[in-house]
Amino acid sequence: MSSVEGLPDWDRCAVMGVVNVTPDSFSDGGHWFDTAAAVKRGLSLVADGADLVDVGGESTRPGASRVDEHEELRRVIPVVRGLAAEGVLVSVDTMRAVVARRAVEAGAVLVNDVSGGLADPAMIPAVAACGVPFVLMHWRGFSHDMNSRAVYGDVVAEVVSELRDRIDAAVAAGIAPERLVVDPGLGFAKEARHDLGLVAAMADLRALGRPVLVAGSRKRFLGHVLADADGTPPAAHHRDAATAALSAIAAHQGAWAVRVHDVRATADAVRVARALTPPASRTSPNTGTGLDAGPMLGW
Repeated sequence: MSSVEGLPDWDRCAVMGVVNVTPDSFSDGGHWFDTAAAVKRGLSLVADGADLVDVGGESTRPGASRVDEHEELRRVIPVVRGLAAEGVLVSVDTMRAVVARRAVEAGAVLVNDVSGGLADPAMIPAVAACGVPFVLMHWRGFSHDMNSRAVYGDVVAEVVSELRDRIDAAVAAGIAPERLVVDPGLGFAKEARHDLGLVAAMADLRALGRPVLVAGSRKRFLGHVLADADGTPPAAHHRDAATAALSAIAAHQGAWAVRVHDVRATADAVRVARALTPPASRTSPNTGTGLDAGPMLGW
């Protein structure tokens, strides 16, 4: 499997569990808003098989308003500190450099920025100074109007090109390439057909030469796939089986990690995907970034 400098080398696709310390996230807002509840949730995710726990204090669902810096810090830092004290590998999900830096000081080992460093010009220099791995997600704007930006001629080519620009910017600012992860940004300024096209194009994403994080858990495109005859999608928390299926497919195609709300089923799914992959194919001789994206074993 591919590796990220500063993190363990897993022999399969890693599983990143989600802890939203928010009152308004799209699928579980308010459930873990209390610090003690959020820490307990993170430990539960680890017990279920999570390799990392991603802690975020700002909802990025479509239409969401931003919280101020002070409130984000109040939500996130005690949870990061509490989980890190228990030996959990913690990722911080933030678009703010100050939050990223404070979270690393509290024990976070990875910064996951859904804006790819675009929302806060100080983010990439801050991560470079902290010396931790950095997830660059494809992003075209804040939640309040991102749906209007879902306009593509060729979604795969454009997302790959825009991610390449973010990689170049991060490296130019001093982040080692070996510490970078890319994320195609499923659900962010994208319609369902765009998301599905990106999942099917894992080889193109891997050709960027960096590990790929797939974060499609419970998202709208899965609701679109599962919609009933009149087009009504199931509630977000009823999309976990579809999320596990997506995780297995992403893992088999070479994703470095998948980010999910319900860990247990996905932890099983990525292990099945690994078992179905011949050992000689687990690293690509061309990119060194994961499993060979060969035939989908009949899928």
